[in-house]
Amino acid sequence: MSSRQILDPLFSTGQMAEVFSDRLRIQRMLDFEAALARAIVRAGIAPAKVSEAIQAGCLVEQYSLEVLGSEAPLAGNLAIPLVKALTTFVAKKDPKAAGFVHWGATSQDVIDTGLVLQLREALDLFGADLARLADTLAAMAKKHASVAMAGRTWLQQAPPVTLGLKIAGWLDAIERHRARLRELRPRVVVLQFGGAVGTLAALGEHGPKVARALAEELHLELPVIPWHAHRDRLAEVAAALGLLTGTLGKIARDISLLMQTEVGEVFEPGAPGRGGSSTMPHKRNPVGSASILAAAIRVPALVSVMLAAMVEEHERGLGGWQAEWATLPEICLLAHGGLARAAEIAGGLEADTTRMAANLKISHGMILAESVVFALAERVGRLEALGIVEGACREAAAKNRDLAAVLAEDSRVSQVLSREELAARLDPNRYLGAASEWIEGVLSARKESSK
Repeated sequence: MSSRQILDPLFSTGQMAEVFSDRLRIQRMLDFEAALARAIVRAGIAPAKVSEAIQAGCLVEQYSLEVLGSEAPLAGNLAIPLVKALTTFVAKKDPKAAGFVHWGATSQDVIDTGLVLQLREALDLFGADLARLADTLAAMAKKHASVAMAGRTWLQQAPPVTLGLKIAGWLDAIERHRARLRELRPRVVVLQFGGAVGTLAALGEHGPKVARALAEELHLELPVIPWHAHRDRLAEVAAALGLLTGTLGKIARDISLLMQTEVGEVFEPGAPGRGGSSTMPHKRNPVGSASILAAAIRVPALVSVMLAAMVEEHERGLGGWQAEWATLPEICLLAHGGLARAAEIAGGLEADTTRMAANLKISHGMILAESVVFALAERVGRLEALGIVEGACREAAAKNRDLAAVLAEDSRVSQVLSREELAARLDPNRYLGAASEWIEGVLSARKESSK
């Protein structure tokens, strides 16, 4: 077992690994060849028995992946040795049919369309798992809508938010990613078929007819022009998955920070052996978040490769196209691994509301200082109010006193705010602004988009 195989469960999923396995890569290229044989029969170029003979040879199990891989360096790609092997296989049973193998196509047609077929399956997996994650986050946002917790800016406590609001923010971003992947699909799940230079000249007047038939056979959209040297379709997939992985990383970062011992507000699901240490029995490490964050660190550089590969030469590129072969599958593997971990974490996320309430009090009320500033500002002006509360906060911190007590002793405050008003201003549950409205807005928008 190679290091790549032994590490796969950490950073990807079995489903996506199968989609981009060597076996399926070759099978999807063979699917192209089988469909092309059917298309040229439909176009009247070859007799019906030709497609039958070629299709019989389009099963990956009939070929040695090791041999194909060893021959690829000399040929420059996998398509050339594969077409040679397919032709040899067909020739043994029907020499005439063997002459129609790969008719009118070029290596890039086989490789690109094979990749598109793999991407169609990959997008199906992303769509299903994003929907599952979104459903979970929606339920959690609703459940924790009124659970107050410390907001944090620059890693320091700021005015309170709710756990539901934090989760709604995650959900809103996930819904945008779902929309992006839906929108790009028609631009990506398209046939690549242009022959040597994109003209299909080898097919003569039958070119467009064969292209239409081939697209129908593979259930792919037919682009208005072949796209050999225009790689924006694939770069768009890479960029969209890069954005998705970034959001998953943001979620993982939030959860791992909230799991810190000194915070202890939210936890990944607990299970025997999960998140333990080889030497510290007490540890509960955010292992799922670690996998997601690793993906979020690795994917941006891979996306940059896909963007750089767009700069291709003339009708067929040199180097840029080849750089995509391992890069885009790796992006899909990492992004899906991160998505799977996020769905797993969200499904069993644990919230310690008691700890959240306790953490709201550790600043002795200073977390609500902004609330008091605005209450005073209505009476004495914002600048004076800010000065009063800043001074009170310094004294409260220096003497380890509650902000409420310090403010109550200041005549500038007591003259305009009663103790009851001051207490209300220092109640976290009464300084949540539009949190509930924002949560409801995210949930409502989600319902509308699903109609």
